[in-house]
Amino acid sequence: MRKQGKHMQRLLRSVLALALALAMTTGAAAPVCAVTWADVNALKDEANSLDAEKAELQAQLDALADDKSQAVERKQLLDQQIANTEAQISNVQAQIDEYAALITQTEEELAEAEQQEEDQYELFCRRVRSMEKQDEVSYWAVLFRASSFTDLLGRLDAINEVMKYDQRVIDDLKALQAQIEEKKTTLETSKTESEAARSTLESKKSELNTQRNEANAIIRELTANESETEAVLADLEAEQDALWAEAQRLSDQLAAEQAAQGKPVQTNPGGYIWPVDSRYITSTVGGRASPGGIGSTNHKGTDIGRVGYTSSIYAAKSGTVIVSQYSSSYGNYVVISHGSGNTTLYAHMSSRKVEVGQYVSQGEVIGITGSTGNSTGPHLHFEVTENGVRVNPLNDGAEPKMGYLTGYTLSSSA
Repeated sequence: MRKQGKHMQRLLRSVLALALALAMTTGAAAPVCAVTWADVNALKDEANSLDAEKAELQAQLDALADDKSQAVERKQLLDQQIANTEAQISNVQAQIDEYAALITQTEEELAEAEQQEEDQYELFCRRVRSMEKQDEVSYWAVLFRASSFTDLLGRLDAINEVMKYDQRVIDDLKALQAQIEEKKTTLETSKTESEAARSTLESKKSELNTQRNEANAIIRELTANESETEAVLADLEAEQDALWAEAQRLSDQLAAEQAAQGKPVQTNPGGYIWPVDSRYITSTVGGRASPGGIGSTNHKGTDIGRVGYTSSIYAAKSGTVIVSQYSSSYGNYVVISHGSGNTTLYAHMSSRKVEVGQYVSQGEVIGITGSTGNSTGPHLHFEVTENGVRVNPLNDGAEPKMGYLTGYTLSSSA
């Protein structure tokens, strides 16, 4: 009897040791999820808001009569619509990136779960083999071999522990199998939705090109019929002059505030760098033929072409941002003060990257090129003011200007 009791104790210790090993294997802390469906759903909610904004803009566009008197208002709405589509593209791209991360993460989790299932099954097999070696596979055989009632009670206790362990193994295996199926479903859903997002992305890009072409066509038509729209063009030019004058006032005000606070007012002497990577000039400061070929206009800045809708715009000199906003004439534009009476202006941006009051270093990205406002295509309208007067930033060689832009190519139509 004593020998049988020791035999049962060895069996119980063996089972409990296996259970401990199993708990150590399956109880490891899962890695922190880098990406969750909550992240994806947040982007989808943002996309829904953008869709609602798009519908509202389209309703306003539809409400405008297609005539010259409404051209400026329509261009403004199209600029907003373009910005909305660009935001949608960014949103969809972010979704695609999230799906890619989610797919990679789920594949890793699936492989880990499958390995755990394999390890769990191996532990169960080891337990069965251990029982076979001890000739204790049949619970009924264990009970029938009891030599007394006391021995029977001892065997029942051991069997209860074994049965509990068996059930835990089975439950854990079932849970792992359910987890594996869930991971597979998540993986397939992620791949399907990712492909749908890629299709949406291409559609949005095509839509963006259409909107840009429509927006540019409005201004081309406006300038081509200058005799019919003279008042509209005059208003745009007047707005531009007023905005420039306000920028000079703000620059002087900033210098006065710095002086009142006892701060040194930096005149920021020195040269300018090119505000974009292109050196191709499509229009210079001064008189030029109007885009429609009718009459002439006094161009207030330098237009730099051969840029797209994604080229970086750099601060030509270091200074403080005093304007960062949208207008009908300049579109998205930024003005930087480099000291009293010295400013640079950057117009027609597709997007602005700086805020009023921000100090920027020379060469820092302040925006992205575009065709917002009174523009017929992507380019940068660049203005330099010194001593409160607009100046030509180009060094044409005939009258060298130290620190101005050099090494450019002039368009034949400039």
